Amino acid sequence: MRIVIMGPPASGKGTHGKRLAASLGLDYLSTGALLRENMERETPLGLAAAPILARGEYLPDHLMSPILGDWLENHNDGPGWVLDGFPRSLPQAEFLNNKLIGNGCEIDAAIALEVPFSELLQRIRDRVECPECRWTGQRNQLLGDGKCPYCEHPAGPRADDDEENFRNRHAEFERNTLPVIARYRASGKLIPVSATLPKDQVAAAILNTLGAQIESSLES
Repeated sequence: MRIVIMGPPASGKGTHGKRLAASLGLDYLSTGALLRENMERETPLGLAAAPILARGEYLPDHLMSPILGDWLENHNDGPGWVLDGFPRSLPQAEFLNNKLIGNGCEIDAAIALEVPFSELLQRIRDRVECPECRWTGQRNQLLGDGKCPYCEHPAGPRADDDEENFRNRHAEFERNTLPVIARYRASGKLIPVSATLPKDQVAAAILNTLGAQIESSLES
């Protein structure tokens, strides 16, 4: 199975992308986590990405698409995957589509997480991330000494989670990614999911809706 998961910043793409991949035994890629790791290691990609992400902008297609292309080539023979953070623009969606066609396959489903702006803003203010295992959650989920509940490495706010940056990224999402969501809706691949409920309920809704859509597709 090949699944993309989309949504505005702080909608839960990383949380639910990882859970979905684990539930279905699929590979998982977070392009955001990949870029942050490169920034921390000060790789050429990280150095190029840092000022762009600091402004709350998406990485240009000519930088992002080759990264995804390399990853897909290395996971072409696996069980399938969940992509978090790609495609974020129509050119990226076209790149992904052409890449898959070249391998004789296509996207099975595109999950769109939906959360009101006011709730997203509150999530941003409370969000923390572990730089070691890339767990992302809320402050109240940290251990008493401010450590990650999974690997116990010190965790803290993401560098790109100030309010101005969030507003810029949300505007980028509306400008660039909403047309991608509309494209997947027109193709019958879109699965919209309200991501305002508790995480376990959202995860269950994703799996249930995904299963129903795939079953319907097989019957047709």
